[in-house]
Amino acid sequence: MQDTKPLTAKQKGALDFINSFCREKGYSPSLKEIADFLDTDNLSTAQYYVEELESKGYLHRNSNKARGITPISDQYTIPLLGYIAAGEPIEPIENPEEINVPSGIKIEAKYPHYALRVKGDSMIDMGVLDNDIVLIKHQMTANVGDVVVGITEKGATLKILSKDNDRVVLKPRNQKYKTIIPEQLEIRGVFVGLVRGGN
Repeated sequence: MQDTKPLTAKQKGALDFINSFCREKGYSPSLKEIADFLDTDNLSTAQYYVEELESKGYLHRNSNKARGITPISDQYTIPLLGYIAAGEPIEPIENPEEINVPSGIKIEAKYPHYALRVKGDSMIDMGVLDNDIVLIKHQMTANVGDVVVGITEKGATLKILSKDNDRVVLKPRNQKYKTIIPEQLEIRGVFVGLVRGGN
């Protein structure tokens, strides 16, 4: 992926608008539509934002086309809210920051999403490693077989939602760990993607 430079809050808002518009419509917004989003009648203001986003490496622009804006990666950001256990449940650590979602991971824009950094190796057999970042679609229900963020009486954990003799349980993907039989369980989201961790 091409290196990009940091954006101001207003530039990020403009980029998010352009990316969302392209995903929903299948073509890029006009300068007037960008100006409308920016709440201005001045097309030169919209032109300035487009030029800044282009110079910082977030989009290409063909000045010979009316709708000639092309997002380079169609990337967008979601909040990284802290840590999730892939081992024994732990309390999530609230540490809000934004992370870029790689363009290859398709996320439905109409649903809220968030990310958590994994601590532990209980999901290693499905390729989720310690320090990876998991992408979660926020929802309060899930189907058996889904990988979920579950809040138990012991804290938050990432496990597979399963049933054992009509009882809801949380199963790991590492033979070293036992199935969790929670007394209380709240679903806070379903796993939809992964960003490989690092330092």
